[in-house]
Order: sequence, then C-alpha cells, then structure tokens
Amino acid sequence: MDLFLLLRLHHGSGYWKRDGKVEAELATARALIREAQLNSNSTTSSPLGDEDYVPHGDIYRNPYAFHRSYLLMEKMFKIYVYEEGDPPMFHYGLCKDIYSMEGLFLNFMENDVLKYRTQDPDKAHVYFLPFSVVMILHHLFDPVVRDKAVLERVIADYVQIISKKYPYWNTSDGFDHFMLSCHDWGHRATWYVKKLFFNSIRVLCNANISEYFNPEKDAPFPEINLLTGEINNLTGGLDPISRKTLAFFAGKSHGKIRPVLLNHWKEKDKDILVYENLPDDLEYTEMMRKSRFCICPSGHEVASPRIPEAIYSGCVPVLISENYVLPFSDVLNWEKFSVSVSVKEIPELKRILMDIPEERYMRLYEGVKKVKRHILVNDPPKRYDVFNMIIHSIWLRRLNVKLL
Repeated sequence: MDLFLLLRLHHGSGYWKRDGKVEAELATARALIREAQLNSNSTTSSPLGDEDYVPHGDIYRNPYAFHRSYLLMEKMFKIYVYEEGDPPMFHYGLCKDIYSMEGLFLNFMENDVLKYRTQDPDKAHVYFLPFSVVMILHHLFDPVVRDKAVLERVIADYVQIISKKYPYWNTSDGFDHFMLSCHDWGHRATWYVKKLFFNSIRVLCNANISEYFNPEKDAPFPEINLLTGEINNLTGGLDPISRKTLAFFAGKSHGKIRPVLLNHWKEKDKDILVYENLPDDLEYTEMMRKSRFCICPSGHEVASPRIPEAIYSGCVPVLISENYVLPFSDVLNWEKFSVSVSVKEIPELKRILMDIPEERYMRLYEGVKKVKRHILVNDPPKRYDVFNMIIHSIWLRRLNVKLL
C-alpha cells in the first residue's frame, strides 16, 4: 500500500473527540503530505532542505512526499509511553538474537533515545503499550504445559489498568495506541483484547495477511537477527563484478516453502548454492557478500532475517513468501531492489535469475545500496535508519485516522 493511498483511507469507526490542537497538527500534516504527493512531479516544487539526506530515486514510491512526511514527523510527532508495568516484562527487552528489534525499540523508547517521547499525555499523538511479548513468554510460559493464555492474562490486565487510570484508551477505543513485537506470537498477543486486535496499531515483524495483519492500520518492520547484540561490521560485500555465485541460501527445512526449495535445489547446482547445513569450509555471511542474489524464503513465519542480511551484504534479495507485507512498503518500492518469485516458480529459479539482464541487475544492486540506510541498525539511532522508519510507519498509521 503506497503512502498516498494510506492517507486517503480512514477506519470506519475511527472518529472520536481529542484535544483540538493535537488534531489540528495532524490535519496540517495530512494536507502538506497530500500537497507534496500531488506536486511531486511539478517543476515548481521547491526542494526540501535537509543537511543529512534527501530521498530520491525509484526505490521510493514517492520520494518527495516521503521526505515531506518524514520532516513533519520529526517536527511534530509525540509519543506517550505508559509508565505502568515493571521490568522485565515491561519497558525492557532482549537486544540480541532473532527478536533483538523488539528489545532495542523498547529500550530506545524507554530512554527517549529516539527523541519522540513526551511526558505530557495530553500532547501525545499516539500511546505506546510497552510490554514485551518475548519477555512475557520467557518468564511465564511453561513449554511443558504450553498455556498460551499467559499472554491474555498479562496484556488484558495491563489494558484494563491503563484504561481505568487514564482517559485515552476509552476516549479513542484504542485507535491511537500501538504495540510492537517481533515474536512469532506477536499477533497472538493481541487476540485477547478485542479493541487492541481490531483498532490499535500493531507493529509486527510477522506481518502475515492470512493471520489478520491489516496493512491499513498495522505496520510491518524487519526481523533482524543480532546474534551477539553487536551492531559493528553488519555491512560489507564484493563489487558486482567480483560476485561469482549466482544465488545462495542456507537454512533449515521448516514451514511450507523451504522444503520445496530444498527439494529442487539442495546441493544440486554449481550456480544455485542451496544448503540445509552449511559445509564447514563455508561461512554464511561471507557467502552472502560474494553472491549476486540471496534467496530469502519464508520459514514457519513469513518474516525472514535473511532479507536485511542480504541487503547488508549488497546481495539482491530473492523473496519467496505468501501473504507477507514487506517492511516500509508504503514508502519503499521493493520491486526496485529485490526479485519476487512465487512458490510454483521455484523449479524455474535458475532460469528466472539467469534471464535478468545485466543492466537490470545493476539497477537492483544500486537499489540495495541505497535502501540499506533504511534497514540499518544504529545505536544510537540515526535519521532515516530502521528505528526512525518504524516510527515513520506508526506516524503514517496515526495520520490515517481522522478524529473529530
């Protein structure tokens, strides 16, 4: 869904009374972004000043509108973080391994590293529910009993507490509230509170339409596996001429798509290098950094950390998934820096990649280089990086709701 379409949509029941100044600010932002969208191709459009970066090129659906929206977000957007709840299940998260993005975002919001937090809830545009699905399950979920209702008890109780203490949840029916999770069960955590599930902004790695992810109100963000929590040396890779491997994948056989990929290509071709277990003499990151294409199939869940890993490595992602809403796809045009292959096309994978003209491959490679800044993890965060792009996605969803 592109930025302009998103701004045209309104939730059917999303009309309620809020502070007039807050809503006036959002109305002004909507008007300015729409103006930027409509005038983006006009020769009279004046460039927007930005000393760090000016979005440009076809990796964006509309770079001028995105830039205007981003600058308005930096100037205006305010987030209130509810203070209720105690660590480690609230206000805290693990900052390494597959769910690192959930922990980093929670910690950055708690310490106001992103600079959007307000201490005055009356001035807030959105309200953050700072629970960690990862930490709730880590501390309360018994793998033997497998009682998933622990999520219901903790999250439903939390919403009840904040709705009784503050007027904001009840005033908006949760429309201007958001939660964030990168856990596979992140979407499940919202099932138990009807208004959280249907109304609130759910920011999820596992952005699966078949599991009721709604791109009109929910926001996808990338799953990034920081094995040790370190963010140094995430990026690198050979120049295109030196990349001698056509395509690479290494990973376990789980989910519906990977078994098909492994059945057709596992250790069967000298150009399409597909492994279930990577040989001892090969190193995973090094292989990505010297391959032209990196195959990124969904596993048990639709999201895959291989997508950001490929981008970090300068390797064009080959996306094989179903019902997956790609991160930041309301702003980014993924067709310009990735290749999409359907499951039924897996047997033809080599032909599809070999048939891509060198000129198009070079455009895809350059697109990967450009988009890297929006997927990159920085500590502290930098403008336009992955954390600020997450905030921008939330900003767009909040603009999508008109309050009276």
